[in-house]
Amino acid sequence: MDIRVAGHQVETGEALRTHVSDRITQLTEKYFARATSADVTFGRAEHNDFRCDIVAPVNKGIVLKASNKASDAHVAFEGAADKIERQLKRYRGRLNAHRGAQDSPEFDASYRVFESKGTNDEAEDSESDAPAIVAETRVDIPTASVSDAVMMLDLRDTNALMFKNGQTGAYNMVYRRQDGTIGWVEPGQ
Repeated sequence: MDIRVAGHQVETGEALRTHVSDRITQLTEKYFARATSADVTFGRAEHNDFRCDIVAPVNKGIVLKASNKASDAHVAFEGAADKIERQLKRYRGRLNAHRGAQDSPEFDASYRVFESKGTNDEAEDSESDAPAIVAETRVDIPTASVSDAVMMLDLRDTNALMFKNGQTGAYNMVYRRQDGTIGWVEPGQ
């Protein structure tokens, strides 16, 4: 398994790299023996804390993401790894069912940053009411049930997910509300 450990303005020593490699290997052997890679990134957070982000594609269309902040890099990593382990425990059965599915789409995301339109003061004044569009992301939209879409939302540690409802064929969206509950948007007929 390819485990990449990187630091952004943080030195990742050999002890930390070894610890990360051992823990990620332990998780993959327990839950996903066929996982191929994981990216673990350390950086600085506010108040001189460390931030650890883990991204691990484990199956076609299933990407695990977690992050954590702590005053020590090892503790930050352990918190993020524990989050991934809790997600895996919660969704173990469904993920194993996805493992055998051949028709799940592969997510191919592309990212593009838009150029600013210049420094014309009139243009800036007339557009100041509307937020600037900074970037656009393109992804393939998965076909899933509502419960599988909620699982993907949790595993990706994201705020929203658009999907094609397998039962109705309509495009739906699930999103995380401010109170932590999940919202579901379904188009009217």
